[in-house]
Amino acid sequence: MNHFLLDGTEVPFTEGDTLMDAAQRAGHAIAHLCWDATLGQSGACRLCSVRIDGRLAAACTTPAQAGLAVENRTPELDARRLRLTQMLFVEGNHFCPGCEKSGDCLLQATAYALGMTGMHYDMQAPVRPVDASHPDIWLDLNRCILCKLCVRASNESDGKGVFAIGGHGIGTHLLVNSPTGLLGDSRLAAEDHAAHICPVGAILPKRRGFAVPIGERHFDTTAPPEASHGPD
Repeated sequence: MNHFLLDGTEVPFTEGDTLMDAAQRAGHAIAHLCWDATLGQSGACRLCSVRIDGRLAAACTTPAQAGLAVENRTPELDARRLRLTQMLFVEGNHFCPGCEKSGDCLLQATAYALGMTGMHYDMQAPVRPVDASHPDIWLDLNRCILCKLCVRASNESDGKGVFAIGGHGIGTHLLVNSPTGLLGDSRLAAEDHAAHICPVGAILPKRRGFAVPIGERHFDTTAPPEASHGPD
């Protein structure tokens, strides 16, 4: 089996693997928000950027090659990830103490792991709608980080194309494919992959609030994707 080096450690890979695929399978953490093993490549969040021969590259889209020397955990890269994470927080409305996703949120866990103790940037506090029209699913665009996981899951796994990304720049936003633009008029079903893949609290099931107590949730008991602290 071929190998590449990740921070000096050999990581085996098979033909067709990306750096992220191989690293995750081998138990090596590379920070990410838009990668999922069940879906194709995206490169939306760039949190997984690593350095290869002096170049920055997204680990989730870069093919694994024998002999590559990949830098992942460096002060420079961790500082870059911290700033990207802070920008995601200030661009939306993420009130962790009152969010049902707290403890299960990948954005929150990444922030903790990177040592984030403040926002660094001014809060934008946008006004975004909450769509409660679906009988089983909430859609809160205040928490959407445009990772495109729901878009890809609906297209690739569910075959429904319920979600899309529209707009540009600061106006980029999640769209719902329905006659009214409301989730309740879309083809989304409670059992769809797209209804459960959101890494934050933008898409949540109804009538299940706090079924798992705080302190017993996934990231309350499991190490987050990054372990060292960067500068705030």
